[in-house]
Amino acid sequence: MGQKYKWLDPKKPSPKLLDTLKTSFGLELFKGLGLTIKEFFSKEVTIHYPMEVLPLSPRYRAVHHLQRLLESGNERCIGCGLCEKICTSNCIRIITHKAEDERKYIDSYTINLGRCIYCGLCAEVCPELAIVMGQRFENSSVQRSQFGGKAEFLTDIQSAKDHSHQEFMGFGAPSVDANTRLAQTPLDYATKEEKEEPKEAKEAKEGAENKEGGKDHA
Repeated sequence: MGQKYKWLDPKKPSPKLLDTLKTSFGLELFKGLGLTIKEFFSKEVTIHYPMEVLPLSPRYRAVHHLQRLLESGNERCIGCGLCEKICTSNCIRIITHKAEDERKYIDSYTINLGRCIYCGLCAEVCPELAIVMGQRFENSSVQRSQFGGKAEFLTDIQSAKDHSHQEFMGFGAPSVDANTRLAQTPLDYATKEEKEEPKEAKEAKEGAENKEGGKDHA
């Protein structure tokens, strides 16, 4: 087969030259500049982290807290070990001993934060609401495995005595701003109309009351 050649007309400019001129001096350049200027003056959607932090949801799950009883300040944890058994990441370890009063006392309570997936099952299964999910999400560490001890998770005893720390309402409880986040359903509108008295019945009732008032005056 013979080799095919492409004939270029020396009187016409090269197609590549036309594309380059169109890209450099055409509308594409001004479109790009317009988009850049628009984004420059638009509202900021990012924050200056870590100087600024976005508000977290009340249901956010981060590093755990071990709660205390209000007023007395005693630890809520009874050492039942349910959180250790249900943990899917196998990152909770509890060592307890039984004292002379036949009650369990905790010797050690550790959570491997490097393995924890923050699923919240430990807080959900706790019968005493002793372990809750906090909102401290900055867990950077130079170590491969970061462990958290009981002293780190346990809330301050003074906050328990003066009722300054927030009590955990339990899983399934409505959030703090639940009323503001609820939207009316079609059933809500139907029940609202049933509660409101029909206009005709209201007018008939007012007419009957006026007639009775006229008879009394006569």
